Amino acid sequence: MRVASLLPSATETLFALGVEPVGVSHSCDHPPAARELPTLTSTVVAHADRSAADIDEQMRDVDGAVYDLDEARLADLEPDLLVTQATCDVCAVDASEVRAAAARLDPAPDVLACDPHSFADALDDVVRIGAAVGEEAVASDLRADLRERVDAVRERAERAVADEGRPRTAVLDWTDPPIRAGHWVRDMVEIAGGDPAFQPDGPSEPVAWADVREFDPEALVVAPCGFDRDRAVDSVADLAARPGFDEITAVVDDRAYAVDGNGLFNRPSHRLVDSLEALFACLHPEYAGTTPAAHDRVARVDRAAMPSVCPDGG
Repeated sequence: MRVASLLPSATETLFALGVEPVGVSHSCDHPPAARELPTLTSTVVAHADRSAADIDEQMRDVDGAVYDLDEARLADLEPDLLVTQATCDVCAVDASEVRAAAARLDPAPDVLACDPHSFADALDDVVRIGAAVGEEAVASDLRADLRERVDAVRERAERAVADEGRPRTAVLDWTDPPIRAGHWVRDMVEIAGGDPAFQPDGPSEPVAWADVREFDPEALVVAPCGFDRDRAVDSVADLAARPGFDEITAVVDDRAYAVDGNGLFNRPSHRLVDSLEALFACLHPEYAGTTPAAHDRVARVDRAAMPSVCPDGG
């Protein structure tokens, strides 16, 4: 089967199932072999070396589609199946546009639109994608392995919560403006033994800085969408420049972390289990058996390296 993936998480899952796509989106960068495949999409928004505020401003100023689909190249690749998403309007080509493009091809490929809104949904998509590409057995084995790893975290987290309670946890997937991570993240915080009250029960949403301060997280995880760990570290400066950052309990107790949002948290592939394990290490390192530093996509926030806090506004 010839499969084209317009979604990074689907590309990751396809490779895990032993299926190499014939074409991918411009954002598909894992595993490394994905970067060598024909690219089917592009974006008018410049991301490289741009700040969170700059990217946000560009997104707001776009008049028309944020992403473009190269239909001519798609036609040349003659896919049997297109995998896309319907979860986030600003993360990939709109699913309706993909379906319309598919209908214009001859023969028209099938379209599988992933639409996960919970942690379980994301992991179940492994099975859905496996069924669509004829790799049911491989997908079933992978899903079973993921279930075992999740159960292991859940069991350890239950012991940690019984002994220490649930730390107030805030996960942000953007910093300027601050946006609290939604969809599957609330589930992950709960499984990992954190207090998930801060995370929305739905899509990610902007949050006032005053609300972050009022919640006063005991653990702060900053995982900007599309940013690797080093860019996440830099983006923490957006928060550190706001009033009261140094007074947040997570910052005072050195439990603020910058995380590779591009590789962890943001993409609803099987690698969300890697994200869950890293999150558990941030919330309950003594029960996880590993410190956050053991995860190469996680960095503890260095308060000394942050800019001075502004006295007003924010």
